[in-house]
Amino acid sequence: MSTAFAHISAPRRIIVAISGASGAVYGARLLQVLRDTPGVESHLVVSDTGWRNIEHELDMDRDFIEDMADEVHDAHNLGAAIASGSFACSGMVIAPCSMRTLAAVAHGLSDNLLTRAADVMLKERRRLVLLVRESPLHATHLRNMLSVTEMGGIICPPVPAFYLHPQSIGDIVNHSVARALDLLDVPHNLAKRWEGMELAEAA
Repeated sequence: MSTAFAHISAPRRIIVAISGASGAVYGARLLQVLRDTPGVESHLVVSDTGWRNIEHELDMDRDFIEDMADEVHDAHNLGAAIASGSFACSGMVIAPCSMRTLAAVAHGLSDNLLTRAADVMLKERRRLVLLVRESPLHATHLRNMLSVTEMGGIICPPVPAFYLHPQSIGDIVNHSVARALDLLDVPHNLAKRWEGMELAEAA
């Protein structure tokens, strides 16, 4: 095994990115779960608008969010470790992912550290999960989602699963975060799993 990937399993590095769409709670909850998951090292990068949304939607200050991550990277620092394919990393999730960030990823525009790290995931054929947050969608949004999918990324909108009978906003958030963690192969106990339904007996 090459030395660049010698430590990928101990610990497993996961990049959490928070961009400027509504839904900062998804990124914050991911950080909380990863912090409490043995053998995982989280790397955080947040766009300027992402920081504004964290403050507006969650009433959390920057220090509180940064303290949940193992490493924090400035979105303007394109020289950071996560900007290189030689950085041993298991995957990245953008939660939430704005349409601006989606467009940059779809077209390979590495104009900040967040989009550069995502570009690295695609070129190195590593797992990239985008919790895209917008509605309704126009044709360019859909084309950008298709483009990212064709490059190997995973479009995973945070859509509630009402068949699980959520009882709170927290339940709804946990379900979407659980799906993202599943896609990253990170173990968790956040949400119930579907166990099937009994067929109703014919009268």
